[in-house]
Amino acid sequence: MTPIVSISNVSKTYDGGGEALKNVSLDIQEGEIIALLGPNGAGKTTLISAICGLTSLTSGSITVGGYDIIKDYRKTRSLIGLVPQEISIEPFQTVTHALTYSRGLFGRPSNAQYIENLLKKLSLWDKAKSKVMELSGGMKRRVLIGKALSHEPRVLFLDEPTAGVDVELRKDMWDVIAELKADGVTIILTTHYIEEAEAIADRIGVIAHGEILLVEGKAELIQRMGAKTMHVELQSPIKTIPAALNKYNLTLSDDGARLEYIYDTRAERTGITALLTDLNNAGLTLKDVQTSQSSLEDIFVDLVKE
Repeated sequence: MTPIVSISNVSKTYDGGGEALKNVSLDIQEGEIIALLGPNGAGKTTLISAICGLTSLTSGSITVGGYDIIKDYRKTRSLIGLVPQEISIEPFQTVTHALTYSRGLFGRPSNAQYIENLLKKLSLWDKAKSKVMELSGGMKRRVLIGKALSHEPRVLFLDEPTAGVDVELRKDMWDVIAELKADGVTIILTTHYIEEAEAIADRIGVIAHGEILLVEGKAELIQRMGAKTMHVELQSPIKTIPAALNKYNLTLSDDGARLEYIYDTRAERTGITALLTDLNNAGLTLKDVQTSQSSLEDIFVDLVKE
């Protein structure tokens, strides 16, 4: 299947010598949601700007819908909708006019029914005649999404879409994104909210220092890289871990009542059976045993640290 966005060996070096992107390659399939996860300054916004033709490339190439972003700029830009981080909308125009005006900028014919349906989908129909200045921050972000979708693009870029938005509004935005995906829109979002990537993305790309460290399906990533921790609650607290158990690299809680054992789910042997036997042989009585999976946050921190 031909990817709708193809990034090949892209680098961006600024005049001062700073490298914002370093030989980045990535294919994005039609209809998927991919989250680019990384700390501030990682290169997320630069990459989106490059795809949208807002910043020049030092080297490499990018295609959208099979068209080169430089040779076929007008065509590729018409396929793309961009929701920037900053809320920058003319405050005195109405919500309907904001979307209609953006549609006209791309040379699309007037379509009042499409704009109405879009406003209803974004829960903005009751604000259609309101001025932008009268809206809340969350509503303004929905207007930005509406403007980006007004010309019926196939690819939507969301640059930190929920930055500064409270938890309730953030979840509302996730619902909007899920509905857009159901309509066949390909969505690429940048975020430093790990729970956002975990909640809505099909694939996750981790970017740091201008490099793509990893791109993988969310579930596969957690399964492949996630370690599991076994939490062993003891019947009676201990002061130190018996020497016979040193090979397991156990961690003892401050109150001496719990042991933690980290193991690799991919390993042929996890060592759990042997550990339980050795715990019994060491005279330790177990009160409870639980396991927990490493979160995406744990994996992200380890990747960036490396």
